Amino acid sequence: MSVIGTLLARELRLAARRRVEALLPLAFFTIAVTVFPFGVGPEPQTLRLIAPGVIWVNALLATMLSVVQLFSGDHADGSLEQMLLAGHGAAWIAAVKALAHWLLTGLPLVLASPLFALLFGLAADTTVMLALTLLLGTPVLSLLGALGAALTLGLRSAGVLLIIIILPLCIPGIIFGIGAVGAVESGLSAEGHLSLLGALLVATVLGAPPATAAALRIATE
Repeated sequence: MSVIGTLLARELRLAARRRVEALLPLAFFTIAVTVFPFGVGPEPQTLRLIAPGVIWVNALLATMLSVVQLFSGDHADGSLEQMLLAGHGAAWIAAVKALAHWLLTGLPLVLASPLFALLFGLAADTTVMLALTLLLGTPVLSLLGALGAALTLGLRSAGVLLIIIILPLCIPGIIFGIGAVGAVESGLSAEGHLSLLGALLVATVLGAPPATAAALRIATE
């Protein structure tokens, strides 16, 4: 646990030194979500209808924007290989990297979601459900993004390849998240959607780090 804490603290310190890069996903998310009401018009019903999809899709894009460089810096200076050789466990390294990415990208999106829900005129219960689905879904995006970053590590056009690989895997989470918010907006129960989203989170937590570890070993050999 001390090694995990040390790795996590290292990632957060590195992010603090690159504040512009760390804030870029949140800035992109804010700008992208804010311009949608100007594009579709001020009709309240239309805004409430598109709000879950707009926020979720932009959360995905913001995650993909920041996850491309997740391992590339450590790979370039040799520290990634040293961490793998130190015997800390490649799966733990991948998990800590994904956790740090979520703390810097996913969690701010969750915390900012009520403000954007207010922009689209969502009711209080719908806003709470939106934040809850993002809380369950953004870790899935970070874990899958880490997997894509490991698979494309050292390749040319890594960003494009990452999106092609990871986007299909993220679609179920987006569907379940939007479905839960839409159910609450329609006065229906969202338990089924939340259960599926929670199951997806558990499966990703258990499966993504080992797969990412295998990809990292291949990339550093």
